[in-house]
Amino acid sequence: MNINLEEKFAEQYHKKADAVYFTPGRVNLIGEHIDYNGGLVMPCAITLGTWVAIAPNNDHKFRFKSLNFEVQTVVESNIANDKDGGLWTNYPIGVINEFIKDGKEINGVDFLFYGNIPIGSGLSSSASIEIATAYALNTYFNLGYDQLELVKIAKRVENDFIGLNSGIMDQFAVAFGEKNKAIVLDCESLKYKMVDVNLDKYVLAIINTNKPRELADSKYNERVAECQTALKLLNQEITLHYLCELTAEKFALHSHLITDEIILNRAAHVVKENDRVHLAAKALNSGNLEEFGRLMYASHESLRTLYEVSGKELDTVVDFCADYEHVIGARMTGAGFGGCAIALLEKGFEEDFAKQLTNDYVDKIGYPAAIYISEIGNGPHLTTDTDR
Repeated sequence: MNINLEEKFAEQYHKKADAVYFTPGRVNLIGEHIDYNGGLVMPCAITLGTWVAIAPNNDHKFRFKSLNFEVQTVVESNIANDKDGGLWTNYPIGVINEFIKDGKEINGVDFLFYGNIPIGSGLSSSASIEIATAYALNTYFNLGYDQLELVKIAKRVENDFIGLNSGIMDQFAVAFGEKNKAIVLDCESLKYKMVDVNLDKYVLAIINTNKPRELADSKYNERVAECQTALKLLNQEITLHYLCELTAEKFALHSHLITDEIILNRAAHVVKENDRVHLAAKALNSGNLEEFGRLMYASHESLRTLYEVSGKELDTVVDFCADYEHVIGARMTGAGFGGCAIALLEKGFEEDFAKQLTNDYVDKIGYPAAIYISEIGNGPHLTTDTDR
């Protein structure tokens, strides 16, 4: 972070911050659109994220300010508050409401947030703010929650307070992230294992298409419904709770039950993508980044042709990466229809990659993408001068 948040806090509140905490954003390395089909996802924390500086006050109020947004909010402490339109402050207010419902008493806190996650890009800026708030308060006031409890609180905020019917992957990934590790997570059981990711001479390039994502929610719900249709058809012969219970071999034996080509394609993606997560974990465990990169490209092709959730912008980025000799793997990440792609880029070529990709993208799309270079980072923590 190239901003001194303690200085900014002192300017805003005319006193010193007592502590500054950092919570990352996340990307999903592989395993897309299979969480709601009982499959495994493989997210990791990134080094882009949210910082929050805090100090208690004697006014029995919570004050929320951000260096990213002009909107500021003040609410009473120890009183549940309603959502205030679509403002960013709903995320920390929602967390505090959950603490109040749980009987926690916090008399008053001044907050100053700063984030370098591009908003609306699919890198989980909202989950990062939620966990940043929950972790900071839990740690500073010794409230006694463990990390999984904070994840579940943040998910309740997203679902019940904000009103988005999202899963638990985002909050889990930002809370449990570890440097140079990916999380293989079952979103139903919350069983997980950490997988070493030795990027060696590569870095994670994150490419934001900058495309508005108005269609994402409706298309997302459409894909969920299509998968449910496939499951119902397959259950004429076999008993399944989720499509991801099928191996590729077993799917081939029963796929004749699905006569609609579109529904068949959706199910085929789900089954094959779940297999790719298992293969990706094996590749990473053996240090085979080239194989992992191949699986990334295969994942994107499946999302493009079978699941049809990528779009011209994401395809343009991934096609460029496939032709750029210093990238060994790339794919869309997140729900699709815009948002971000990720690529494994050889170190030392960051500037050349950004320049050439920008030229190609502007030529084909008409406006630039935004390119960020990240490593796989840690979950929430108290920051020091050295890591800011």
